[in-house]
Amino acid sequence: MHTEPEFTHETYLSPFTWRYGSAEMRAIWSEAYKRRLWRRVWVALATAQHRAGLVTAEQVADLRAHQDAVNLARSAEIEREIHHDVMAEVRAFAEQCPLGRGIIHLGATSADVQDNADALRVRESLALVLEGLAILLDELADRIETYADHVCMGFTHLQPAEPTTIGYRLAVYAQDLWEDYLALSHLHCHLRGKGIKGAVGTAASYAHLLSETGVSPAELESMVMDELGLEAFPVTTQVYPRKQDYRVLTALAGLAASLYRMAFDVRILQSPPFGEWHEPFASHQVGSSAMPFKRNPIHAENVDSLARYVAALPRVAWDNAAHSLLERTLDDSANRRVVLAAAFLATDEILHRTRRILNGMRFNEAAIARNVRLYGGFAATEGLLMELVNGGADRQSMHERIRQHAMEAWQAVERGEPNPLVERLCQDPEVVRYLSSDRVREVLEKSALGQVGDAPQRACQIARRIRSPHQSADNLP
Repeated sequence: MHTEPEFTHETYLSPFTWRYGSAEMRAIWSEAYKRRLWRRVWVALATAQHRAGLVTAEQVADLRAHQDAVNLARSAEIEREIHHDVMAEVRAFAEQCPLGRGIIHLGATSADVQDNADALRVRESLALVLEGLAILLDELADRIETYADHVCMGFTHLQPAEPTTIGYRLAVYAQDLWEDYLALSHLHCHLRGKGIKGAVGTAASYAHLLSETGVSPAELESMVMDELGLEAFPVTTQVYPRKQDYRVLTALAGLAASLYRMAFDVRILQSPPFGEWHEPFASHQVGSSAMPFKRNPIHAENVDSLARYVAALPRVAWDNAAHSLLERTLDDSANRRVVLAAAFLATDEILHRTRRILNGMRFNEAAIARNVRLYGGFAATEGLLMELVNGGADRQSMHERIRQHAMEAWQAVERGEPNPLVERLCQDPEVVRYLSSDRVREVLEKSALGQVGDAPQRACQIARRIRSPHQSADNLP
């Protein structure tokens, strides 16, 4: 009797085994599921070969009956002896199939099985990522519409700039994520497998098998791929072009970059000098082992940490694609056991974390109003300058006077004093020569508190575009 090997915390486990990623994504990249997919490819191949008259219906039925009966312990035992994982699975499968054992893997090379199975796993993983991203976009659209008109201070160079709105800032993130959705959707729709082409991609072994059947290798391949529901590359070597892996990992890294940026902004805005946004913090959550008062943005930091990791993985895929010499080298095999699964599991985790942040996000109204009140007056000077010029003032002269007042007011703010800029400008005799003190105050206060252009309207347009993105992406080329 054979039992599966047991893994405990007494040996190394990847954090993706238990800490990061969803159960659904872990299942797709499990060893058992991979081998069930291998068997699915063997059954599809045998089914097509039966239609070509090469094998019997009973042999195919025998394989199909045992398709999901993977015995990892037995496969591992055989592999320890023969040092070949695919052939170990062939033999373990054959031991279960008294009728079909002799036709498993007929005409195939390992990559005919592995690469098609990998393409199926990547496609399922992309679907799971797209599902999570669609949910995030819907939730983001709700927040954009809710806060489209909510004025807050904008910052450039991490310095106060001009007012914007919370909804418009969220729309910036949403726009990037929408582009990621389109890119990932295109990949999902156009993902391809190797097909059934044999040792160097010429399908010579299948041509030999089929020589007396009237069925061509291309027709056999078409039957197999129809059974798998997967399109094949028209030309391959022993493996499908590794550039496909590079495109997939690059798209995941692009999504990670968008989520990284959003999470980084959350971290900045949660810091006390800003104090405007706060990620969720549970009542019994501990922020620091040393400092009991800490409320660290651990979810946003986790997103950024894993996103950096995802960003590094396309380089590995680039090397695999660029170094796939002649008809095949095996120097991609070991790292592909890691990078594809890790990229999807990390992306899956950061999507879930970002949703948790967004759904539990708290906006500190007092801090937002304080920052607008403290810094908005500086931004409002641009509107005042235009009013003064319209009233007959010299633009260059007034620019310099306003600049001097602003620099002195900024020094007061840095000392912790109230912003004196409005009062200074209202009392400047050169300024009030062209506008009354009341008009100066009116212009400054109006600009400081509500001059956000058409940002609310454009934010809502983005929200409408990204809502339920799967509907909008149906007609992708």
